[in-house]
Amino acid sequence: MDIYFSYTIYATDEALLGLLTQFEFESFEENEDHIVGYIHSKELHDDVKEQIAQTINLFTENFQVDEIQPQNWNEIWEASFQPVIVDDFCQIRAEFHPADPNIKHDLVINPKMAFGTGHHATTYMMIKQMEDIDFIGKNVFDFGCGTGILAILASKLGANYIDAIDIEQESYLNTIENSQINQVENVTSICGDLSDAPDSKYEVILANINRNILIKYVTPLVDRLTNGGVLLLSGVLVDDKELVINTYSQAGLTLNICLEREGWICASMTKQM
Repeated sequence: MDIYFSYTIYATDEALLGLLTQFEFESFEENEDHIVGYIHSKELHDDVKEQIAQTINLFTENFQVDEIQPQNWNEIWEASFQPVIVDDFCQIRAEFHPADPNIKHDLVINPKMAFGTGHHATTYMMIKQMEDIDFIGKNVFDFGCGTGILAILASKLGANYIDAIDIEQESYLNTIENSQINQVENVTSICGDLSDAPDSKYEVILANINRNILIKYVTPLVDRLTNGGVLLLSGVLVDDKELVINTYSQAGLTLNICLEREGWICASMTKQM
């Protein structure tokens, strides 16, 4: 059973967030007077716990660590969830919310974990930029698929097929479930890391993950992208914008556009012909 821990830190300094991204946090929630980081128990060895605490103590001693059982995610989510609306392009809602006929794409997401509901700025920006990408007939790779939200949207936008991979078993199963809910049949959910993914070529790669993973896998990700293909990446703080974009530029990609929202970025890049 997957166990996560939350770090609730009563500080909002962007420099602190930047330092925390060196650890394997899967997501950060930014609030007015505190931030919350979520990390899998398998990443919290004793030395890592100590390093995280030392990093936080550079800014504040006021933080707490809580264990979160995976079965609690739905209760937490349902208690506070409101539909996420990206202009008139896309709505992400739960089954208990009504569809909006004025929005082009209606997605129903029942998450088994807290990541991938569209509320986080990175997911919002990924969806926003997907509106301007031609998915019709394209082969797509969703790296770090979470709830499968981006893979499902890619299917709705006309993609040929989508390989969606995540290292977490819950995400793998949740992507299958959410694909069925949305009557999407061309998403293949895969549990594992990048080495477990097909060695295929894709016209579009979606990678809403984190700075460390993006940098670690720059070569195999770019190799999987066709010439002229588009990589849409996020999970990167504004402070790390130049580092990540320069890394992919050196690997042969050209920046098309970069959005910023709530201290995070989302970059669209094209592989040179």
